[in-house]
Amino acid sequence: MNDVNATLSEQEQVRRAKLQKLVDEGKDPYVKTRFDVTALSTDIKENYEEYEGKEVAIAGRLMSRRVMGKASFTHISDRNGEIQVYVTRQDVGEEEYASFKKDYDIGDIVGIKGTVFKTNSGEVSIHASFIEMLSKSLRPLPEKYHGLTDTDLRYRQRYVDLIVNPEVKDTFIKRSLILKEIRSFLDSKGYLEVDTPILTPCEIGASARPFVTHHNTLDMDMYLRIETELYLKRLIVGGMDRVYEVGRIFRNEGMDTKHNPEFTSVELYEAYTDFHGMMDLVEELYKHLAQSVCGSLVIPYQGHKIDMSKWERLTMVEAVKKYAGVDYNSWQSDEDARAAAKEKHVEVPANATKGAVLVEFFDAYVEENLIQPTFIYDYPVENSPLAKRKPNDPAFTERFEYFINATEFGNAFSELNDPIDQKQRFESQVAAKLASEPNSSAEVDYDYINALEYGMPPTGGLGFGVDRLVMLLTDSDSIRDVLLFPTMKPNS
Repeated sequence: MNDVNATLSEQEQVRRAKLQKLVDEGKDPYVKTRFDVTALSTDIKENYEEYEGKEVAIAGRLMSRRVMGKASFTHISDRNGEIQVYVTRQDVGEEEYASFKKDYDIGDIVGIKGTVFKTNSGEVSIHASFIEMLSKSLRPLPEKYHGLTDTDLRYRQRYVDLIVNPEVKDTFIKRSLILKEIRSFLDSKGYLEVDTPILTPCEIGASARPFVTHHNTLDMDMYLRIETELYLKRLIVGGMDRVYEVGRIFRNEGMDTKHNPEFTSVELYEAYTDFHGMMDLVEELYKHLAQSVCGSLVIPYQGHKIDMSKWERLTMVEAVKKYAGVDYNSWQSDEDARAAAKEKHVEVPANATKGAVLVEFFDAYVEENLIQPTFIYDYPVENSPLAKRKPNDPAFTERFEYFINATEFGNAFSELNDPIDQKQRFESQVAAKLASEPNSSAEVDYDYINALEYGMPPTGGLGFGVDRLVMLLTDSDSIRDVLLFPTMKPNS
């Protein structure tokens, strides 16, 4: 890691000299242990009549300063916002006022006591009677009117980004609210929040690539989880009929505006319902979140108006027919399906089945059109190893994904609870992975099969990414904008 003190700018040298002066005078700001805050900036400004003429104590970062001889104006930023402070030599004392003028810098953390009043221009302010430095800022903040605009630097130095770009803090306050509302909604439905292992003993056969680590005591490789599904469904077997987990997921894969190697998901499972029950739950949850977080069922996202009050429901076959003009039901064989793909210039493997070809048509023609909230359901069994087959059409499964702004937001099933069918699908999945990746450590989770053999009730399950949901509800175009500390390649 680079030595951040290897070279100091002139401003940084000046700030260190000021710090040394304070230390020499017995005023080392870093020895302060507490400052009792009695009010926050927004509370004072929004409830002026209640605070007028009363003494308050605030603390925060010094963001601006206008020195006018014996009096000065400054703005202090606390966790809720900013408020103006009026500082005079007469009220804080000659020595402290001189120190305020000479030793304080923009960015310093200060504590202030004073009386609430309004200036002649009507700005709610605090007339300081006491001021002290609680921490010295040794680095200057970015220039006020240009801020921290370098995107890469914003993500690497999120602490500065939060200081100088208030809208960034608002995004993460809203993220916290979204998580709170998700939990409140599910709790109100009788779901129980649980925690399941992040370190797992085997690499399952799913397509996602895991991160691998080694447990020294057990002398065995372990894997950071790529999902929470199989542990949560074990709990359904155990009689915990409604469970959910808000959990970190890790996938050793690519990075782009919609993907980060670690992300947050919500997975939930409910006994005695199916994927239609999960559709109803998703629609109710997203309407609730839009209204409670954004104040409206119609929300702006990247130039579109997304209407959460209207959700279209299409089978994958219907969607491909609607947007690609291709009818799956007209294909009599796998060869017919591959011929249709060739005619439409859709690339498919030489041995692709009808179901696999249908999925390729969906990816090529459909997804980009799904701007408004849309459920796509009845997925081919080929790409749904954990979903229950449709009783009247075993080539398809009771699975859906839902899309908003041409992006997949979540995935749900009527969960497969037949242990014999599940074992066969797992073994086929692992065999396929080993064929394509001979060095893979993928294996069948036979303990999960063992759990199913005790009997799992009919169950509906749902998983969705929290980060994409936060992007949607904050009108953010990159996942990095909604992760406090996104994964970054270290500076060389």
